[in-house]
Formats: sequence, C-alpha cells, structure tokens
Amino acid sequence: MRSNQPAGPDTPHTGPLAGLRVLALEQMQALPFGTQLLARMGADVVKIEHPRTGDLGRGSLPAMLDPQGRRVGATFLRNNLGKRSVCIDLKSDRGRELVLQLAPRFDVVCENFKGGALSAMGLGYEHVRAVHPAVVYLSISGFGNTTPTPYDGWPAYAGVAEAMSGLYEWKRLPGQPPAVSPVGALGDIGTSLFGVIGLLAALRHRDATGEGQYVDVAMFDSMVSFADVVSNWWSMGERPEPGQGLKMILDGFEASNGWFIVQVGREHEFERFANLVGQPDWLSDPRFATREGWRQHIEVIRAAVREWAASMTNVEACHALAAAGVAAGPVFSAAQVIDDPHLRARDMIVEIDRTDGVADPVVTPGNPVKMSAHHETEPTRPPWQGEHTHQVLADELGLSADELASLAEEGVIA
Repeated sequence: MRSNQPAGPDTPHTGPLAGLRVLALEQMQALPFGTQLLARMGADVVKIEHPRTGDLGRGSLPAMLDPQGRRVGATFLRNNLGKRSVCIDLKSDRGRELVLQLAPRFDVVCENFKGGALSAMGLGYEHVRAVHPAVVYLSISGFGNTTPTPYDGWPAYAGVAEAMSGLYEWKRLPGQPPAVSPVGALGDIGTSLFGVIGLLAALRHRDATGEGQYVDVAMFDSMVSFADVVSNWWSMGERPEPGQGLKMILDGFEASNGWFIVQVGREHEFERFANLVGQPDWLSDPRFATREGWRQHIEVIRAAVREWAASMTNVEACHALAAAGVAAGPVFSAAQVIDDPHLRARDMIVEIDRTDGVADPVVTPGNPVKMSAHHETEPTRPPWQGEHTHQVLADELGLSADELASLAEEGVIA
C-alpha cells in the first residue's frame, strides 16, 4: 500500500468515522498516533502546529527532506497519515482567537501538551467549552489534569511512564541498568489507544444525551494498566528478583538461522513440548515437575531445544511447534518484517515516496483494524508543515487573502 497523495478539502472521507471532525493540538506521538487511527477510519483530522518549528516530531531522526528542504523526522512520518496541517502560534493572542473560532466547527478538540499548559494559555477545556458546549475534549499528558499529583509539572515521554510503571525493574537483569523503551514508544502508543477509546465513548455519550465532556488520560496510568502483572502479582505475594522471569517457559531458543520464542505456561503444553523436542523423559524428571522447575532449569531446556532445532530455520521450528499445539514465533529482523507475506497481504506495510532524491520509500505500519463493512483505501501522505493553513482558515473562518497575508506577516500563521 502506498501513501503519496496529499489531503485536501475534496479528499473523500470514507469509513466508520466519516463525518467526524477532529481539531488536534498535538506533537510527537502520544496523541498523534491515536488521531492518525481516527483519520484512517474516516475522520477529518486538522493538526495545529507551531509556525516556525512545526510538530516536534518533525525534528526527530532519522529524517527525510520535504519539497521545501525542511527536515521531516521518522516520528512525524509514522504518526500523521491522512491529516491536514495548519500552523498557528498558540502563544499569540490572535492565534488563540483563531483556535477558539475553529473549535465550534469540530466535534472533538484534543491536545497532548504538558499537564495544565493549554489551560494556562487560555485553550483548556473550560475555555473551549465556553464557545462550544457540546465539545468532546481529550487531554493526554504524563500525569493527568484532573487530580493533584506529586509529579505535577514533570515533562514525560514514553520511557518515563514505562519506567514508573514498574515494568523496567521487573525485567532488569541483576547488576545491569534497565533496558529503556525495549519495544519502542509503548508509553506513547498505548496511552494514545486509551485516549481513542475514551474519546469514542464520550462521542457515544454525546449522541445519546447531547452532552459533551472532558476526557483525561495520563501516560503513567496507562502504562500501569499495560504492566498489570507488576502490581497484580505483587499483591498476590509474588516477589521475583529482577530478571527472574515468570513461572513459565517464555524464552528465546536458537535455530539454524536465528532465534525463535516459545511460550509454555501449562502442564499439558509442557507435555506436548517435551515430546516434540525428543525429551519425553522430562515428564517423569522431578526437576521439571513444577513450573518453578522449568524456570530453574531453563538452560537444560534451552540446550535440548537448540539440538532439536539445529537443522531447521526459525520459521520451520515454529511450524513444527504450532502443529503440536505449542505457541511459538520467529524473531524477525526489520527486513523480514517489511517483506513478510502476511503483513503485505493485510496492507500493514505503507510506503511513502521520498521527496529528497532517495529512491527507497519510507515504510510505516498500516492500520491493524480490518472491518468487513468498510473497504480500506490508501491513506493520504503526512502533510508538509502548514500545507493547509490558508485553505482551512479561508474555508472554515472565511478569512480573505489579505487577512491571511497579514497574519502570516505578523508570524501568527504560516
């Protein structure tokens, strides 16, 4: 699937969210990932950026250059398909006026600034509700906006929320520092998904009652939900040492061409596993009589599995395990992910042609939500900085060319 066409006023919005309009005061990933998902499902998403620097994600690395020679970072490219970009200076009085004039024309206003920042600017929920009582207003921040917190004022990225969830300490190896962001920006993406769920629930409530509301989602809260085993197991008396792992087999094993993982958490699965890898004696061996024993003797298991899989690729080993009813998956490289036939068939690889002379496209993940009643269409490419400013302000607010030129000269828009 390719993404090369720009969004515009005549872009057809199809999908279950067609007709939904979203005004997003957003940056980086904790909200943009979620609003991109809304756009992929048909919503019209207008993104507000800073006139000079744009979304901070544009400055990330690696990056490509847009047609004007400006850097467009990977964080921006993978989180802004299907959106329009409007550049407004939120720190100027006139800029804030423009946003408050735009707000009533949208179903949803959302933001992911540091907690309390937009309220201090005069663009918080209370300010938008005054001009748009039925608005659904979503805030995503590190620690929320609705209750006192000892972390008030702390800036937060994904790694901060992930660390505070207890997950890093849970997985940290003895004597080693924690592995930071081991699966990418889970703290951003996970929080963004919770934000989308809350937003859609609030819209359903408004459909039923006519009442708008404020939706507040904290990254710290979201990561505690994702790291549920940390608090849940601790409350049930489990005190594993760092790096000890779960009371099960959930480990990596070697094949002829690389690694694969196996998950065995129940006794009937262990029986299938032992028989498949040629170790039926494990079933009567007291070392493996308990799940704790599986963990204590994992290196014995690992050596036997290495011998069993020595003549197989990791995919072949996983095929054999799956046929026996044992959960397993190959450890893929980035190149294998991009070329995977399953992902290609499900349009999970989106290619964006570069505009800086590099032949190979930028690759970003597709939409994992597949719906039988809606045919998935190619998404429009991420917008260039301020690409739609004049068009949106003219269409939505009726500003003339002279008025737009004056605002641009003053630095209010770009």
